[in-house]
Amino acid sequence: IPPATRLPRFIFCSEQGRLYHGLTYRCLHIFSDVCNGTVTFLPLEENSEGKYQIKKCNIYQIQLTHVRDEEWSVSIIVPSSKDWFSDGITYPKLSWLGDVLLSKLAKWSVEQKCSEFRSTLSLIPVAKYSKVYQDLKEKYKEMVKVWPEVTDPEKFVYEDVAIATYLLVLWEEERKEKGLAKKQSFVDLGCGNGLLVHILSSEGHLGRGIDVRRRKIWDMYGPETHLEESSIVPGDSHLFPDTDWLIGNHSDELTPWIPVIAARSSYSCRYFVLPCCFFDFHGKYSRRQSKKTQYREYLDFVAEVGRVSGFHVEEDCLRIPSTKRVCLIGKNRIYSRTEHSLMDEQITQFIRNRQTCAVVARDREDGFNHNDHSVCKGASSELPENVMETASGIWMPGFQPREKVEQTRNCAALPRDFVDGVVLNVANLLLNAVPAKSCSNTHGGNKNTWNQGESLSLKEVAEHLNKETLKRLKSEYGGLQTLLKNNHQVFEVLDGRVHIRDWRKEKPSRKTKSEVKRCLSAEAFKTRLCWFFIHHPDGCSLPSESCPYAHGTEELRQSETIKKKKHIR
Repeated sequence: IPPATRLPRFIFCSEQGRLYHGLTYRCLHIFSDVCNGTVTFLPLEENSEGKYQIKKCNIYQIQLTHVRDEEWSVSIIVPSSKDWFSDGITYPKLSWLGDVLLSKLAKWSVEQKCSEFRSTLSLIPVAKYSKVYQDLKEKYKEMVKVWPEVTDPEKFVYEDVAIATYLLVLWEEERKEKGLAKKQSFVDLGCGNGLLVHILSSEGHLGRGIDVRRRKIWDMYGPETHLEESSIVPGDSHLFPDTDWLIGNHSDELTPWIPVIAARSSYSCRYFVLPCCFFDFHGKYSRRQSKKTQYREYLDFVAEVGRVSGFHVEEDCLRIPSTKRVCLIGKNRIYSRTEHSLMDEQITQFIRNRQTCAVVARDREDGFNHNDHSVCKGASSELPENVMETASGIWMPGFQPREKVEQTRNCAALPRDFVDGVVLNVANLLLNAVPAKSCSNTHGGNKNTWNQGESLSLKEVAEHLNKETLKRLKSEYGGLQTLLKNNHQVFEVLDGRVHIRDWRKEKPSRKTKSEVKRCLSAEAFKTRLCWFFIHHPDGCSLPSESCPYAHGTEELRQSETIKKKKHIR
């Protein structure tokens, strides 16, 4: 749990031969009992008088217990879950404590490998960060209540507050270091919901955000927050010579270009990128190192782009609720102003080489072989001469910015006959697997068995589908798993394994929130045909009166939603 501003006070006390020691933070008091192996976290909140009080509803304790021999157990204890408060960052969710933190503590206790990332907030003073974060969180907390987007407001609001906090502290330290009085200007490339731009602007920094697609929330910020709906194609028309900092916060296809744009905008332009999705200069990033994680490899690539562009690249870990929280910063140049032309040629050559590698990779996918495996190490004479010619204005012809209209790629737009075919194929695969599970089924006094089929892993299911089907599913977010989950009536996907759903086992009291949302309401009752009644060799496991789906066309009802729409018209 991230400690906040440290107060200069350590507490050591001894009572009845037991050793205690504690460390007080501005927002958290950590009290450890060494002999009993416990650490108690007491969150502190400042009242209107400037005094700190313990937030009793959020006290929790981590306990290490010796079981026997070399066996130990770790547990997390909370006094009561009834009044627990969570904001997702400073105050974690109880589910996160139990499902995520506990398993990580157990893992960290036994692993001996070194982390491949820097420690969190290693480039800025943590005390100052914590103070600014608390102030901004309080200032912008109302955004959670009025968030108009479909994304999770708790995650996105507090994440952008944390990123803004980091930049504000980083920039304040830079002003002190360079003796600057004026606050830095910025441009956020691929600004998305624009909240980061809004916060930085509200805190006195002149800047703007650019994104290819306007968001509903933009209208809520007011005229002081400058947001532009425009596509960005790397080239001479998208340089920012009067801007101090370029920001790439989950900027997707623009991420590797941001160090290049900063280098070519002006000698004094700096950049901050927080990579998320993996893109190269020309499209999706292709892995080249099997010994690294894909994330680590991509971070190294973006850092290399920064160095080739003439920056001293620094890396840091942000304190945000995300698995992709490593940022790369280019503040200082490693060359003099007089070497600008030489550095620009180096950038051009590097990008040209990257595109050559992409051409080779595509050719190999199409069945062509290149005997010269060193082609990725040098420029290719086969590339068009105008590639990277800045005189034409565009640095890489063919660059594809993200589409203005966001496509629905959750398998919902796939043709119905294609989806039905995959569903039937997978269901038959599970039903015909050996050995098949049969469950007793009693209706009206007649006892029979209903084939529940076997469970298979997603990988095993995919191995039985043809290449064309897999290729089509791969273009959708989530692919096969998403399609199967969308067909909730037929399948249940748990822990990466696919099961035939047995509706007799569906009990409302045991459903998760997401399942409750999917559950058929009274308005939807009997508005769709029962898949099992039509396709399952044993029919439906439920009698007609109990099944929420229609056993035959004669039972079909018109959807209440459709009726309401007709009435409105």
